Amino acid sequence: MKKYGFLLIAFLLLGATAVIAQDVRYDYDKDKDFSKYTRYKWVEVKNADQVDSLTAKQIVAAVDAELAKKGLKKTDSDDAQLYIGYQTAVGSENQFTSYNTGWGYGPGWGPGWYGYGGMSTSTTYGSTSTVYVGTLDLSMYDSAKHELVWRGSASKTLDPKAKPEKKQKNIQKAVAKLLKDFPPKPKK
Repeated sequence: MKKYGFLLIAFLLLGATAVIAQDVRYDYDKDKDFSKYTRYKWVEVKNADQVDSLTAKQIVAAVDAELAKKGLKKTDSDDAQLYIGYQTAVGSENQFTSYNTGWGYGPGWGPGWYGYGGMSTSTTYGSTSTVYVGTLDLSMYDSAKHELVWRGSASKTLDPKAKPEKKQKNIQKAVAKLLKDFPPKPKK
């Protein structure tokens, strides 16, 4: 019985880790030489839902900082080799949480080596809650050919009560993780 309790706790901890971590996915055109992209320009994605201006500034600043680390320069002129745009989405999921008290009398409890043995009682409780999931989708287009060359998305559960500093830190972490392997290594 103790083994099952330990396994249950291990699975719950693994599940909690998955909820906290950011889910990052990306894809790119394997035939493109990303070393030729040195300048980028921000463009607006048509028909995309817009976030509030504070969040938009934080997203742009985080992407600008990560791309600067990679040697790319931001420009407002039309000589940019990359056009970059983003869109965001916030969805909600219902999460069911249950737990079992699992406490009671059983073998080993009480005086003596073996205890009284016998009765065990437990109660299972459950609750549902709404979990908000935010997704940032970043797209990069070759400006000359107007072709999508790189796209990535980062998703994370959101805390609607988070302080502004925490929100900004989450955006920076998501963008850093999203652009960790950008630019893609050339084919050999």
